[in-house]
Order: sequence, then structure tokens, then C-alpha cells
Amino acid sequence: MTQQPQRHLVSIHDLTAAEVAGLFRLAADAKADPARYQSALAGKSLAMIFEKSSTRTRVSFEVGMVQTGGHALFLSSRDIQLGRGEPIADTARVLSRYVDGIMARTFAHQTVVDLARYGSVPVVNGLTDDLHPCQALADYFTLSEIFGDLKGRKIAYVGDGNNMAHSLLFGASKVGMDIAVASPAGYEVKPHYADLAREDAAAAGTSIEITRDPRAAVAGASAVYTDVWASMGQEEEAKERLRAFQGFTVDPALMALARPEAVFLHCLPAHRGEEVAAAVADGPQSRIFDEAENRLHVQKAVLLWLLGGVAIG
Repeated sequence: MTQQPQRHLVSIHDLTAAEVAGLFRLAADAKADPARYQSALAGKSLAMIFEKSSTRTRVSFEVGMVQTGGHALFLSSRDIQLGRGEPIADTARVLSRYVDGIMARTFAHQTVVDLARYGSVPVVNGLTDDLHPCQALADYFTLSEIFGDLKGRKIAYVGDGNNMAHSLLFGASKVGMDIAVASPAGYEVKPHYADLAREDAAAAGTSIEITRDPRAAVAGASAVYTDVWASMGQEEEAKERLRAFQGFTVDPALMALARPEAVFLHCLPAHRGEEVAAAVADGPQSRIFDEAENRLHVQKAVLLWLLGGVAIG
């Protein structure tokens, strides 16, 4: 019998639409009936590597493991040899001898790719400079809770063409949504990810629009999304980015161009008065804390799938 290759969550691009739908069903079940899964990962351990600090990622993964009966180990770059020059391949092989899964929140995307390549346990991308799949899955799960079937609806992303933009591009086709991304010149999504997302969209029959006009992107959208203009590690560029992103604030006037039932999403932390007006972030259309909560439920589904063997496809 041929052994199936080890599955990971490095990018939403690697998932099928059926698998995303399966993760959402599992997340909804775990959210509605957490007691059902309270022992599902008993005896399982998750190593959590953090090169970047975090609130939502650390707490949601750690609590998710506890609520499913498992154990999570927090490993900062100061705590393990990865921060002192040990090859990533060696770290992956060693950790695979100790734990049942690895979650990594890193700067370089290649770090997560190499952990998955050289380790023998499931690897979950908790964020890299290129992709943030767990957040985007939580975002689309939140939209599915609000709207039900997402096919034919549009999501607009306004802001930096960063890891969130890339993962939202990949996720849109998996749930049947059209997507428009508006970024200022010089801050567009990386062509490599845009090309892969266009391939996914063509196969799914959805559309992708990449523009420099926030108003065009938001027109007719059911969801409007933004992120900070200067991400972690870009602090020295903050002043320059403030100038470049003028006109890209999601304010009530921009939200008014979306559909009447449109909601506002943000991966947090939010800088009110910069990428989003306080009237929007704290207004009736905002679902930012619902999507933050849903990180827990979606990631529990990911862990139940990868570590617990729960079928999703």
C-alpha cells in the first residue's frame, strides 16, 4: 500500500475548494459543539515557532490545542537553536522526533517551506512575509457565517499588497468569490502570487481585479478588507508608507460604494485613522472581532485535520 504524502497548510493555493469547504464544516461543528472534540488531540503536541511576536496567533493556537486535549510549546527564536544558526532542515528533523506538528510564524516564507520539506510531521504556516493562510481562512469562514453561500459575491482588499492580500487572492477562488485588490504604485501584490491566483480563478470561474483605484475595487463588494500600511519589520518605512497610502483609508465614504449589506474586515491590529477610520472599524458594518474569534475555530479544524486525522475532503 502506497503511503500518502504528508499534508501541510503552507498556502491556501495548495488546498482544493472541497477541502476548504470541509475545513469550514469542521470549524462550524467545533465552534457549535466544542465538547465533541475535547479529547480529539489527547497526547498530541504542537511546537509553535515564533520569529515574530503575536497576540491572536499564539493565543488561538495554544487555546485550540488545549481545547482539543493536546499540548502546545511556545518556542521563540531566542529559545531554540534556529535563532543561533542551526540549519532549518536540522530543526525540522529534530522537532519531528519530539512533536506531532509544527506551527511557525516567521519572516522568510522559505523557512516554513523548508520546515515542511525536511520535517516528517504536519507544518502549519502561522504567518510569513508572503502568506497568512490561517487568517484568510478565518476571514472567509466569517463571511460564510454571515452570507451563507459566497459564490458570486465580491471581496475588496484595499491597501498594501502584502501577505494578507496574497492569501485572500488564493482563498477567493476556493469559496467562489470574485476579488479586487487596490494598492498604490510600488506596493502591489507580488506577480508570482497574482499569477498563481489567476490560474486558480480561471479554473474556478471567478474573477480577479488588481487596480490602483480603491473606489473601483470597493464598488459592489460584499466585504471590504484592509490591513496595516506598515507590517512588522517595516517600521522604518512607516513615514514613507503614510505618504504613499494617502487616499487608501477605508472610511464611511468608501464603504458607501460597497453593497448595502457589506461588512468590514481587518486582520488586526488596526491603526484607526490610518488604514481605517474609527467610524468603520467600530461601526455597525465591522466584523473584526468575529473574524478574530474565528481564528480559534478554523485553526482547531486545521489541527484536527492535520494532527487528528479528521477527514475534510
